[in-house]
Amino acid sequence: MSTGPSQTIPLCPGADLQEGGLAVPFDVLYAGQTCRAFAIRFQGQVHAYLNRCAHVPMEMDYQENRFFDDSGRWLMCATHGATYAPDTGTCVAGPCRGRGLVKIALTESDGMVHWHTAKHLQPIEF
Repeated sequence: MSTGPSQTIPLCPGADLQEGGLAVPFDVLYAGQTCRAFAIRFQGQVHAYLNRCAHVPMEMDYQENRFFDDSGRWLMCATHGATYAPDTGTCVAGPCRGRGLVKIALTESDGMVHWHTAKHLQPIEF
């Protein structure tokens, strides 16, 4: 797969992302390493982030593809309890001290969710 400065890549049908539900995982190339990322739906909008806590760079889900806390209002890192706003990725509580998640641009149209590559986030080449 050849990537220019930016590409739009189909990720999943929009129906796969339920409000406050399970995330859809995908892999990206970030800083030369293969990393997991995840897409969610919050307040009707789709959002995606690198699955890497801002406190300690480790995956956040406490069960596979589960990032929302019990209230469905916050994303939470299972390891140290860092809490993030689902719409911005900004750390709102815990040891992440004002940092945030690495946001990945998504759009939704015609029933499909697409992610938009960036210079620092590229699709994995097979």
